[in-house]
Amino acid sequence: MIHDASYPARPLLATDPHYPRYHFLPAANWLNDPNGLIHWEGVYHLFYQYNPHGPFHGTIHWGHAASRDLVHWEDWPIALAPTPGGADAGGCWSGCAVNDHGTPTLIYTGVHPQVQCLAVSHDGLRTWEKHAEPGIAAPPPGYPTKDFRDPYVWRDGDHWLCVVGSTTSDGRGTVFLYESPDLRSWTYRQPICFGNPEVNGRIWECPNLFPLGNRYLLLLSPIPLRKSVYLIGTFEDGTFRPESQTDFDGGGCLYAPQAMRDAAGRRLVWGWLWEDRPREACMTAGWNGVMSLPRQLDLDSDGTLRITPVSELAALRGAHWQCRDLPLKGTIPLEDLHGDGLEIEAEFEVETAGQVGLLIRRSPDGEEETRIVYDPVAGSLSIDRTKSSTDPVVERDIRSAELRSTDGRLSLQVFVDRSVVEVYANRRVAMTSRIYPNRPDSLGIAAFGEEPAHLRSLDVWEMRTIWE
Repeated sequence: MIHDASYPARPLLATDPHYPRYHFLPAANWLNDPNGLIHWEGVYHLFYQYNPHGPFHGTIHWGHAASRDLVHWEDWPIALAPTPGGADAGGCWSGCAVNDHGTPTLIYTGVHPQVQCLAVSHDGLRTWEKHAEPGIAAPPPGYPTKDFRDPYVWRDGDHWLCVVGSTTSDGRGTVFLYESPDLRSWTYRQPICFGNPEVNGRIWECPNLFPLGNRYLLLLSPIPLRKSVYLIGTFEDGTFRPESQTDFDGGGCLYAPQAMRDAAGRRLVWGWLWEDRPREACMTAGWNGVMSLPRQLDLDSDGTLRITPVSELAALRGAHWQCRDLPLKGTIPLEDLHGDGLEIEAEFEVETAGQVGLLIRRSPDGEEETRIVYDPVAGSLSIDRTKSSTDPVVERDIRSAELRSTDGRLSLQVFVDRSVVEVYANRRVAMTSRIYPNRPDSLGIAAFGEEPAHLRSLDVWEMRTIWE
């Protein structure tokens, strides 16, 4: 881990019980959307919305981190800062990165008003030179809106295509399509589709459009839904025709995901994990916002999206515990297992069972615990935070996603990282939540189920920190 002078020194993490150990976040201050994801000369580059002046949204810059293995990250110099008097004077907002015939190029939103800007690097992504004028200076004719942001660009034959998130005058989310021969001069083509405000919000932020298998996936973060969704469909002649819509993450804390394609051809995604505690608590802590673990997206033969954490995360596994063939009758504490930085893999038989699941970050008396619950009758997976913390000011609720086992089994992969919980189920559903246990002894794990539920296998690894 290197330290760059443009960032504050990383604190002694052991002093903050909620600061994650193996998720990326800056040393301090504010983080939101992932930006500019690119795999360049064997190195993964992660840019992100960053405020160097405090743990609150404001004076948005682009922070920058790099990794060779998707696990351990280095802080690199801040990539973009607002230019006084420039198109991005009000902040350098979200955008993407592309390889322009050997030149790394960022396309991003400047604000007040919202326009699409460009910057290039000639020294291996260390420093960036901004283009003098915005490439797209206003929304297209007939769409008088101030919400016009988050460009996502890709190469299509001999030209470039760009989608920009926006809205219509009657409050329907939309994505505008542009075309360019050189990334500098852009021609408006058309909206690729329109939304329904009752179903997918009024303003579409952070659009990502890319092929996956024999379909296209449109990834969106709609306002005011406070969640991200994906639409699977076809894209032809500038028109996207959706066939289905699903929540990208059902845990209530992930927003603004961005996708990239790496050198191995994998489609990888990161998302912003916001805090579910008051602003005052973040100001006291000195940091605000976490990046999700990287996920891989694939389309199964049945046309459903498969979401899995990247295999490289196994490099962080340390001490290992396991048990096999455990009948479940009520709650069974796993006495030898505990921790706040863990990976858990569990396989359940649930064909004729009632609710089953895991309890994590559990105090010995059960006063604090977070419940991960599968209900085969309701066809749902939930993260129950009603007892996650004794602190009355943090969010404590139940978040659910649709999940139905087709073979009578439930496979859970759970990442516990202090205040972050990421759950992956049957390679189909992802849920991410934030928890803030108050008690230092809330470290236990338990399994639970209603007879005849059966825990076929349980593997637990202690996860190493990425900051050493």
